[in-house]
Amino acid sequence: MSLTDQEIDRIIEMAWEDRTPFEAIHFQFNLSEQDVIDLMRRELKEKSWKRWRKRVQGRKTKHVKLRSDGVQRHKSSRQKQITGNRISKRT
Repeated sequence: MSLTDQEIDRIIEMAWEDRTPFEAIHFQFNLSEQDVIDLMRRELKEKSWKRWRKRVQGRKTKHVKLRSDGVQRHKSSRQKQITGNRISKRT
């Protein structure tokens, strides 16, 4: 699967967000958790990669099955609106 630079940037942004689960990335970009990990390893500097992996490992909010029942949304209220895989400007 070939991704544009804009799509790669968006995937990296979603991967860094605490409340965006890997399932949301899979739904939008059809990438598995392992695909996201591989993309992050390839695109980030080594120190950033290690920081991201340490942050994500074991984090309940990154996996829908591990979340508490009270967490129902995939995005924070401050996240940009997304329509059809395109990021629209926040007003």
